[in-house]
Amino acid sequence: MATTAASVAEICAAAKRASQPLATVGSEIKDAALEAVAQAIEELVPEILDANAQDLEDARAGDYNSAFLEKLRLDEARIAAMADGVRTIAALPDPAGEVIDGFRLPNGLDVRKVRVPLGVVAVVYEARPNVTIDAAALCLKAGNAIVLRGSSAASRSNAILAGLAASAVAGVGLPEDALGLVSGSGREEIAELATQTGLVDLIVPRGGEGLKESLKAVATVPVLYAASGNCHVYIDRWSDQDAAEAIVLNAKLQRPGVCNAIETLLVHADVPTPFLRRALTALHDAGVTLHGDERARAAVPELPIDVASEADWDTEYLALELAVRVVDSVEEAIAHINAHGSGHSEAIVTRDTAAARAFQIGVDAACVYVNASTRFTDGGEFGMGAEIGNSTQKLHARGPIGIRELCTFKYLVEGDGHVRP
Repeated sequence: MATTAASVAEICAAAKRASQPLATVGSEIKDAALEAVAQAIEELVPEILDANAQDLEDARAGDYNSAFLEKLRLDEARIAAMADGVRTIAALPDPAGEVIDGFRLPNGLDVRKVRVPLGVVAVVYEARPNVTIDAAALCLKAGNAIVLRGSSAASRSNAILAGLAASAVAGVGLPEDALGLVSGSGREEIAELATQTGLVDLIVPRGGEGLKESLKAVATVPVLYAASGNCHVYIDRWSDQDAAEAIVLNAKLQRPGVCNAIETLLVHADVPTPFLRRALTALHDAGVTLHGDERARAAVPELPIDVASEADWDTEYLALELAVRVVDSVEEAIAHINAHGSGHSEAIVTRDTAAARAFQIGVDAACVYVNASTRFTDGGEFGMGAEIGNSTQKLHARGPIGIRELCTFKYLVEGDGHVRP
């Protein structure tokens, strides 16, 4: 495994060399490599936990909030989930070589549009050590080499995970340099990684807006942003209120520090006040700080609801905080979401087919839900085994970034002495 004992350019060059034979490897070898990674994870649980405990100890002594520490933390269940995720990815159909389309032209040329690996994918991520394994497994299954750059706060966790993965794939005959790890504590390595034109084919940043903006300023290689999530649930006038309450509580409380948790609740003005009182009381009792517009605050005057500012509608709290607004129509809810949302995941709770359809068509987001929590936006939940992140872009991938999103395609054209007249 290449590390920062070499320069960033050397790591990327080694990955580029490794990507060429990797692109031609059959599914059986790639799947055997992933099984070896899963076994290595299971065999090294004590060592992984020890490395993570040291990272956590340093992070607690630093200026990190509880949401960050929760993302950083590993336990036996999370490590087991990593191994399970690797095996799920191995069991997926190999995307490399998949025929997307095929046709014969009137002149007799046969054309096939075939999925192929991107080459070298760089992933920059913060806090979550599991991304080390998820990203490596996804890239390897798609036939790509990968260069990882995790946060300094997770340096020990990332190092042991990347090391065991590189050793495991080398043990079945794949190039060890197919997995490189860039450590280091500064933004300089990220900037250098983002400018490896000709060596890196795609860079995927998974982190906050600061990371996104710093890459925008310097990147010369294509960037697929795994962006933040300012997500909403809208409770329509015609809704099952028991289901609505369950969805709201799940979308906010089940894991508040992640990008598919909601940050704003929108409620139709015709929804009975008892629902709003019950839902907001449950949120308050769970420790959620509420920020409401005038009508939301007036509906439940007995609760301490702060006055919502314009900034609240645009804030990704990633914490036990929620903005609440009352709207007069599904159209107003859609307009609010399109003005303030990040294009990640949005949900409507309704029994009205017309309202559901209007919401699905009108909301500009990667994932749009009807009568379901936004917490399902996840590669594992979507049957992808894992994900590198969730893209809110429209090119070239949108939503969970899985193995197919880590491929491009080429046209294979076969003729019989054809020349163009």
